Amino acid sequence: MDFNPWIMVAIIFAINVVYVSISTIRMILTLKGYRNIAALISMFEITIYIVGLGLVLDNLDQIQNLIAYALGYASGVIVGSKIEEKMALGYIMVNVITMEESDHLPNILREKGYGVTDWEAKGRDGGRQTMQILTPRKMELRLYDTIKAIDPKAFIMAYEPKNIHGGFWVKSVRKGKLFK
Repeated sequence: MDFNPWIMVAIIFAINVVYVSISTIRMILTLKGYRNIAALISMFEITIYIVGLGLVLDNLDQIQNLIAYALGYASGVIVGSKIEEKMALGYIMVNVITMEESDHLPNILREKGYGVTDWEAKGRDGGRQTMQILTPRKMELRLYDTIKAIDPKAFIMAYEPKNIHGGFWVKSVRKGKLFK
């Protein structure tokens, strides 16, 4: 192929952004258990990879192609992570510790549809209210906003559970029907 060198740079850059973004999505889907969709996506991923790498290897005398490849790869990491944030697959377990021992915050969260388990705890400076809240990742930021609006000093820590079993809304979790 005999392209204008800057068109070649743009093509190589774009191919790598797409390749790395797809690679990130495929990895997330694999980790979340969507193996069949991930396998289908991997066919496109490897095809795009081979085309992009082939363009660079066929023109190794053009340093700008190698730079475009590297910049496209780095940009693809950023784009892929942004896409993954928007997809927000799965669930998150949020632990909250508040200074106030009351049912106020847990009840508000329950009214909004969150699964909340709460108990009284003791901290260095006295009594605390502790909660565990399971929520879809798509609702994570809204949950944080709700908690911070009620208790701006609440200690919030989140992690992603590997397995979910039992509880009053486990069927909704498994069917992906929470907050719909």
